[in-house]
Amino acid sequence: MSGGAMANLFQFDRKRIAGTTPGIVGIDEAGRGCFAGPVVAGAVWTLRSFYENPTPVKRGKFINDSKQLSPETREEVFALVEHWERRGELFFAAGTASVREIDALNILGATRLAAQRAIENLLGKLPAGTPCPFATAGTDDAPLFDRGRAFPLMLADGRPLSPFAWRHEAIVKGDATSLAVALASIVAKVSRDRLMTSLDAEFPGYGFRAHKGYGTPEHVAAILSRGVTPLHRRKFLRNLAASAPDGVPGLENLRAEEPDVPAQSEFPF
Repeated sequence: MSGGAMANLFQFDRKRIAGTTPGIVGIDEAGRGCFAGPVVAGAVWTLRSFYENPTPVKRGKFINDSKQLSPETREEVFALVEHWERRGELFFAAGTASVREIDALNILGATRLAAQRAIENLLGKLPAGTPCPFATAGTDDAPLFDRGRAFPLMLADGRPLSPFAWRHEAIVKGDATSLAVALASIVAKVSRDRLMTSLDAEFPGYGFRAHKGYGTPEHVAAILSRGVTPLHRRKFLRNLAASAPDGVPGLENLRAEEPDVPAQSEFPF
């Protein structure tokens, strides 16, 4: 892959940093449209100094949104993110919402919860006693905004995370627009893939290592023959349960209703 995509992502962020803005926080998620497993959010705070250095563009020529990268390349980028964090050029973290929380809150609510946890985990990496560096959500005359403090710009992929504790801007296809969001998408995807791979041994025969919980033909066949596990999102399987001639073991009483998924779904990758 050429460095064009990475250069465009880098330049987009660089142009958004005005005055003394101390960097950009990108937020994205992975696993919204899956049949099984948690939803995972990634948060990456690229500091202002990161954009004043040409090295990221040179070292990360292959960086793009996670859907455009192979699993091997995503792992390479994740290692690069870890390297940049060790150098003090960014901070990153992931947050997770469980299958039970997806069932209780719906996928949108669970995604917000995962994003909130990702930000909280990111804040947990800052030195003890560091004042919170992010702008809280609220009106423009909220106390934090009267003090003239400079806050990082927080960008989330897709639709606004509302309600959300932190002031942010939503960007449709943000993972293909902003470098910070693209890095967050990779953090989310790699973190979730690793988790689903580890769960493959706990739930053998479903192929989680291969499809990571997405509704592939192989996964559907396994559900029809073996039934569901605690890892499966029951509400996401309503239509499958209704259309299966012999039903789905464990879903006999599940009514066929509209799937509990948002209008904006995640691309399966």
